[in-house]
Amino acid sequence: MIEISRPKAVAPVEGHIDCVIIGAGPAGMSAGLNLVRARRTVLLIDSNRPRHSATLKSHGFLTRDGVSPLELRKTGRAEFESYPMASFQQALVTSVSVSDAAGTPAEELRGRPEYRVQASAIRGGGSVDVTASAVLIASGLSETLPALPSVRAYYGSSLHSCVECDGFEKSDEPLALIGESDDLAERALLISQWSSDLIVFTNGVGTISESDEAALAARGIRVEHRPIADVVGDRSGLTGVQLVDGEVIPRTGGFIRPLWETKLEYASSLEIPETADGWIEADADGRTAVAGIYAAGDVVPPGPHQLIVAAGEGARAAAVINRYLIGSL
Repeated sequence: MIEISRPKAVAPVEGHIDCVIIGAGPAGMSAGLNLVRARRTVLLIDSNRPRHSATLKSHGFLTRDGVSPLELRKTGRAEFESYPMASFQQALVTSVSVSDAAGTPAEELRGRPEYRVQASAIRGGGSVDVTASAVLIASGLSETLPALPSVRAYYGSSLHSCVECDGFEKSDEPLALIGESDDLAERALLISQWSSDLIVFTNGVGTISESDEAALAARGIRVEHRPIADVVGDRSGLTGVQLVDGEVIPRTGGFIRPLWETKLEYASSLEIPETADGWIEADADGRTAVAGIYAAGDVVPPGPHQLIVAAGEGARAAAVINRYLIGSL
């Protein structure tokens, strides 16, 4: 009889941690690395659902230009886990709440709140139920692409969302900007830095004022208001944008303007202030209005960043968290 080996169950994580970091993207990894180097115990929790998993290469990260985002995450995790104070758990955070700190000597709390962080196990990971003196939210964003049947087939290769990250690779191509938001004119002007052949597709939803449309036209940028049926292409990549009336407008690449959203239901009891656009309100060092709760990366204004910017924010937040843990802040 053949025995089928099964993966061993991962033990749950319990106890007290100096800092729990939610999200193992560049912001979370950078913060974690700097904190363990400060000899802080750090638990990094990640659901392994990176927003840019479809992207083949990331750009603008000094010494790592052109690296796969997945490879960057893999390398970052290995560097983080090489320190004895580091621990990593693949899990889905379900709750961050103020702990009653039962059994913790009052003098250890120094009059500051302590947090209970709970996470459910997902494939390859274990559950989490810990207390922490500080929590860094670096969980990134959830994004919704325009509802086009084939958009995912070209997202990350022919179509991208980060103009600064992928604009250079699209230089001088016939490009599309597809979105349904009210900031398309601003994005179009930015994209025109790399290509003079650009068409903005609003899908009949996106808003561009008459004055903005005139300004775009003066730069040779056309605005197409007709609804889109789909994006089309072949094995070489995107070849065009098909409108509902059947016309196919040739394009070889371009940019999508997704709708972004923070997913913070797990921390709703903390009532962390958010901006009008839904980002977490935090100062330049990542402090929120809730003592001991910090935020870095895409969850803070102005929204989605380059990887290197997120990593820098994580490092800065780590320095402030370390001082908070000392009691000097």
